[in-house]
This record gives sequence, C-alpha cells and structure tokens, in this order.
Amino acid sequence: MTVVEARARLDSLWRRGREFLGCEYAILGGAMTWVSEHNLVAAISNGGGFGVLACGSMSPDLLAQEIDRLAALTDKPFGVNLIIMHPELDALADVCLERKVSHVVLAGGLPKKGIIEKLKQGGARVICFAPTLKLANRLVGLGVDALVIEGMEAGGHIGSVSTSVLAQEILPHIREVPVFVAGGIGRGEAIVSYLEMGAAGCQLGTLFVCAKESVAHLSFKQAFIRANARDAVASVQLDPRFPVIPVRALANQSSREFTELQREVIDRYNKDEVGLKDAQLEIEHFWAGALRRAVIDGDVENGSMMAGQSVGMVKQEQPTAEIIRELVDQAVQVLDSREGS
Repeated sequence: MTVVEARARLDSLWRRGREFLGCEYAILGGAMTWVSEHNLVAAISNGGGFGVLACGSMSPDLLAQEIDRLAALTDKPFGVNLIIMHPELDALADVCLERKVSHVVLAGGLPKKGIIEKLKQGGARVICFAPTLKLANRLVGLGVDALVIEGMEAGGHIGSVSTSVLAQEILPHIREVPVFVAGGIGRGEAIVSYLEMGAAGCQLGTLFVCAKESVAHLSFKQAFIRANARDAVASVQLDPRFPVIPVRALANQSSREFTELQREVIDRYNKDEVGLKDAQLEIEHFWAGALRRAVIDGDVENGSMMAGQSVGMVKQEQPTAEIIRELVDQAVQVLDSREGS
C-alpha cells in the first residue's frame, strides 16, 4: 500500500466520525476540567480534530462567556461537555443552544430523555458515554446521536473495564450511531486498530495536557512529562461502607493522604465517634478544589493530578496541531506498512 493509498484508507475508516463531527480527523479532545478551556479546545479544532469544552461546575453565565471566547478563536466545529448532575443543567443546555453549539456531550451518568430531546430539538447533536452494552442500547433507544466508550485506562473518573474489552463488547453490536473509543490511547496505531474494529473515531485527553496551547501550569505539565504509565493509578476504596468513585491520577502526597484519611475516618466511625453520613461526607469532600490546585496553581503534591495511563507517551510540550499531525502520520504509516494490502 502506498502512502496515498494509506491516507485514502484512513479517510475511509473514520469517514463516519469525520462526517458526524464535521472535522478533518475523527479525533475528539477529551473534556478535562480546567484544562479543556477555550484556548486548548480551539487549538484542537483548528488542528483538524474536534475540541470539546469542559463545562464542569461553571455557571450558565460563565459557560456563555467561555463559548464566546472559544468561538472568537475558531470557525471550526466544537462541542461542549455538560455534567448531568449539575444543578443548572437545563440552563447550561439553553446556553449551548442559544450559541448554536453543534454537539453537546452529556457525561457523569445516565441522562434523562427530556434533556436529550431538548438538545436535539434545539439543533444540537447529543453524545453520551456508554459503560456497558446494555446502557449503550438504552441510550440509542433514548435517541442519542453518538456514543463514547471509555476504558479504565483513562484519566479522571473511570469505570472498571479496560478499553480493549469495552471495544470488543460494544463495537460489534452498535451500528445505529457512531461510537468513539477512549481510554489509554496515545498513538495512531491504536486509533487504526479501533477504527478497524468499527469505531467511528477516538477520544484522547491526556495527550493534549502538555500542548503549548494548554493553560495547565508548567509544574503540572512537567509532572506529566516525567511520568510513566504505572504512575497513573486509580484511587483506592478501603471500605464498601464508604464508597469512593475511582479516579485515575498521578500518585502524589495528596493521594497518599487520601488513603490515610479513609483509614482515620473509618476508625472513628467504628469507635462511634462520627456518624455514617458525616464520615462519608468527610471522605467525599477531601478532593474539593484539588484539581484546580494542581492544574492552575501548580501544586502537584497537594492537588489532584488526573492523568490517563497514556501519560507515559507524553514526552514534551508541543503545539496541538503537531500532536494531531503525529497521530495521523502514525496511523498512515501503520497502514502503509502492510504488504499486499
């Protein structure tokens, strides 16, 4: 296969994703709170990918300002990630529709049919996360336009199943809508493998943290560049009575203190020194503000260093467009290397 043929093959493999997103390459930027703000999102879209703005806990007014700043930096399509548990979800959806955001990603749980219908009727395409085949089928039945399946190799809040297993479990059975694969993807060869399994494209987050356009603190970026895959570990739950949503992050002083806090709180609860609800809240509130401390303030020991296992493939700070170009070149190269194809 020649390089020209390899590029044509790649175009064919992710055509469905490209057409759905409206971009040159079916590479979504994972929505990372404090990192995926207007500068990085615009850079991903301008680089040929599809940037996704992380709303996180923003108010409707702040989201409106952020979308306006983003729209001033790019004329390319982009999406907005909304957290389903946000108390002002409807108002945030209104902001997206008023500003004609083309794609809205609903994350953090199973969305209600009403919010999906509202967004679709307002002209937005709706993307949701599907952690199981059963939920994937249910979401398709609710009318979502596309799905993301994300494995436990990803950074931030994670499930319990690997990307490769999720892909085998879900991709062969969901044909009605495009499905994008995420979690631990750091090279073009991996993108090709999932495309050939039936994915419409892939979502990457960790690889973009050290982009030049990323506003992450230099200390945060340097920690990523120094890290290897085994440094990105999932948080540990010590007692089922005190549930901890697994979060993958670089191990640091704060993550060690979190484990010690759990031991201390559980011990106080067992001695009847604190009630169950108060004990659970104390554990749950440990990480409040921790992500901002790390990403924006650069406190890499006392903040939350959310990172996927692909962090070991982050070797330097480089322009977003260059990161995307390298991914595409790697994908083309692996296709071009196939004899007799």
